[in-house]
Amino acid sequence: MSEEDWDRVIAVNLKGTFLVTQAAAQALVSSGGRGSIINISSIIGKVGNIGQTNYASSKAGVIGLTQTAARELGRHGIRCNSVLPGFIATPMTQKMPEKVKDKVTAMIPLGHMGDPEDVADVVAFLASEDSGYITGAS
Repeated sequence: MSEEDWDRVIAVNLKGTFLVTQAAAQALVSSGGRGSIINISSIIGKVGNIGQTNYASSKAGVIGLTQTAARELGRHGIRCNSVLPGFIATPMTQKMPEKVKDKVTAMIPLGHMGDPEDVADVVAFLASEDSGYITGAS
């Protein structure tokens, strides 16, 4: 892996998440606090994946960033959580060779890829007051 490939993925996935989290936190604190910041990581950030050192590292960084932000922002009533999707049926995963998709699907406990709505439902829950006592979770 080239250093440029490493830097590009870290810049987008980790630095980008840092900058958005920072901006959201500043806006929420200046408006009196209370709120929910939800970062998108990946299950790859917890388990790794061959050929994805940069991606796995960036997504693991998002988990650590989120957990630290939850500790720092809790006193302001701001919750911070991350969602770690696995393989989701999207145009990107549809481009995977069928043999690879079959191998990936065989490792998923439910036996199939998730749908984008599965991720959206978790994000909606974390944004709602129904999750009012959840912070620092991945």
